[in-house]
Amino acid sequence: MSNLIVPDWLAPPGVRALATTRQGGASHGPWHSFNLGAHVGDDSPAVAANRALLRRELPAEPVWLAQAHGARCVDAALTVPGVEADASFTRQRGVVCAVLTADCLPVLLCDDQASVVAIAHAGWRGLAAGVIEATVAALGEPGMRLMAWLGPAIGPQAFEVGGEVREIFVAHDPRAASAFAAAANGKWLCDIFQLAHRRLHALGIRRITRADYCTARDEQQFFSYRRDGITGRMASLVWLE
Repeated sequence: MSNLIVPDWLAPPGVRALATTRQGGASHGPWHSFNLGAHVGDDSPAVAANRALLRRELPAEPVWLAQAHGARCVDAALTVPGVEADASFTRQRGVVCAVLTADCLPVLLCDDQASVVAIAHAGWRGLAAGVIEATVAALGEPGMRLMAWLGPAIGPQAFEVGGEVREIFVAHDPRAASAFAAAANGKWLCDIFQLAHRRLHALGIRRITRADYCTARDEQQFFSYRRDGITGRMASLVWLE
């Protein structure tokens, strides 16, 4: 499929990852066209057709989560699809960890030995709740052995938040203030990539690659909840071969 993004990171052989765009699917209207979210009002047959297309690129059906902007991380090999969680990991080959996003940040993780992979759905609420910390803890690996890829998300020139959001992050880490720039309307522009980077770095993870995309500004390639309200969802996926 030509509508897929292959992460450009330092993952070892045996680790595979993909991120989808909005192009190349069966959905119509505000979900046009490769919507993978079954919870956003799109026609179920269209979503099923899109998921079937994606499935051709994967060793198994993804373990889809019921995302709640929290910090729960589950073992994808031991859970049932639809469990409420915002992150998953696996040490079992052929199990596909996945999250759906439309501005929130997908964070992919793996270790040097290709023995474990993980993925987290990290919007600002999930980041504040500690989803990255919970996911890394679930892996049981020191940060020096891990690497991360930060996938397509809303960029720092488009992500406007209130002062209360900034206060939450600065209370946790005063240096997180550098991830916020004052906007003319009294609000703040937030760099969610930098916030995630700081949390990963604090856990000892130094090899962090960032995708150079803004979901809100690139309407041709990406769904964006902030931009459109009613819209579809992209998937980010990682697995062990």
